[in-house]
Amino acid sequence: MQKKSRKNAVLYLLLGWIFCFLPVQVGAEIAPEEDAREIVEQAFDYWRGLSSVARFSMTIHRPDFQRSMVMKGWTKGRQSSLFFVEKPAKDAGNGTLKKGREMWTYNPKINRVIKLPPSMMSQSWMGSDFSNDDLAKSDSVLDDYLHSVKGREEVAGLTVYTIESIAKESAPVVWGKQELVIREDGVLLKQSFFDEEMILVKEMIAEKIEKFDGRLFPRIWTMHRVEKKDRYTRLEYIELSFGDILSDRLFTLASLKNRRH
Repeated sequence: MQKKSRKNAVLYLLLGWIFCFLPVQVGAEIAPEEDAREIVEQAFDYWRGLSSVARFSMTIHRPDFQRSMVMKGWTKGRQSSLFFVEKPAKDAGNGTLKKGREMWTYNPKINRVIKLPPSMMSQSWMGSDFSNDDLAKSDSVLDDYLHSVKGREEVAGLTVYTIESIAKESAPVVWGKQELVIREDGVLLKQSFFDEEMILVKEMIAEKIEKFDGRLFPRIWTMHRVEKKDRYTRLEYIELSFGDILSDRLFTLASLKNRRH
């Protein structure tokens, strides 16, 4: 009887040790990965801040020509943005207003505001490799896609995540899939765009991460089509600040047309 009791005690001790260990081991195996959507959301909030004011150059490079313009832009939250061309003089005053997923453009030469219909959203923005859709739905990747962590690696002491974002079946989007490479501090390093057949079409790559207004941020963004390496658009920030108090009246059609900033 004593032998059986001792045997049971050993068995219970062994089982107790196993069950104490299992939550740690199983938890490590089945615990959900970092919330992929949260990583993407952090990157977009970091990118725009509560508000931002920027001056940047946009260079459009083609095999047979290259042209540049200087622009100023304002953003507020995830929904509102306004851009105007400052230079060259022949393009000065051309503007774009984004409110949610709607966009308007203004051409001072004809003094006319035009709301872009859905049929024009896939067209080039300002003749660049960015489309109107890229601007209007820049943050739609948050809600129109399902996200998962595809990979992670350590780079210069920071974890860098590769997020795979697959378009929801009912989502009104151009891209079937996007891949985003995001540092753990929220800096977006790369964004890749795939068509409905999951073929890579174009990529946006960040370069020269520097401090702007106390925040690390890529100075240069380059968008290029994969099959046309000699065609690209490069944005380079000249000035960038975050957290400015911006009135909602700035992001209106009257503001787009009057350009009093």
